[in-house]
Amino acid sequence: MQCSTVCWSWHGGKSGQTSEGLRNALHSCLKPCWGWHYYQLMHGIRSVRSLATVAFLLWLFLGLPLLYRPALSAETTHDFAKWEPEIKAFEAMDKTNRPPRNALLFIGSSTVRLWKTLAEDFPAHSILNRGFGGSEILDATHFADRIISPYRPRMIFLRAGGNDIHAGKSPEQVFADFEEFAQAVQAKLPRTQVVYISGFPSIARLEQADRERKLNEMIAAYAQKNPRVRYVDAWDIPLGADGKPKPELFQNDKLHLNEAGYELLAERVRPFLPN
Repeated sequence: MQCSTVCWSWHGGKSGQTSEGLRNALHSCLKPCWGWHYYQLMHGIRSVRSLATVAFLLWLFLGLPLLYRPALSAETTHDFAKWEPEIKAFEAMDKTNRPPRNALLFIGSSTVRLWKTLAEDFPAHSILNRGFGGSEILDATHFADRIISPYRPRMIFLRAGGNDIHAGKSPEQVFADFEEFAQAVQAKLPRTQVVYISGFPSIARLEQADRERKLNEMIAAYAQKNPRVRYVDAWDIPLGADGKPKPELFQNDKLHLNEAGYELLAERVRPFLPN
């Protein structure tokens, strides 16, 4: 597969090739990679005189595999290393203060990290805050074995997705990341519920509101079909009567909620807590 990809980039995109040139392309690219399979292929086209036929065979062996080549995994292109200091800090804290089992785990981006009143907002429950600001959903999935699975939480509240869209991902791509997260949790912790806290418009990122709304709709539909996934609709929390985010609910950066905003968010999440 890798050889065919390289060969296509060298030869497959060139126009005006003669049949002999195309045969030479096959020779220079495939012989080192395919060994005796190369000789079988060349034997099959040695007597072919039609340029169109040779071009088709070249596409068949070089271009066709590209149609089935999966996109590069985000695991190979995303920078997870930048979160290592925060993840290691969580792990160090866990060693000195062992987290309780069956707690409610809140994880995600800065909305979770900055939620300083979590324990006060839900005093009847053991709460773990494992938010790391700026993170995306696939970051939570990547570090799940270190900051989710060891705790064996009763419920996981995930609030992420806005940074993903801000980074250029489509709602469909972010939804796929969420689905992967939910499946990863269910594989390791089949009794644990995943509760997704939806995104909502902010003043600073108002231009991405439509894409965040679409992501919310996709996750809400997924939750309706999956009994281990629930959806908290927080979309309208910061909105005024005019449908725009209210400045008095945000910090000076116009992106993150202030104390008043978190009070409203806690009210919205509270009905989803276990009895």
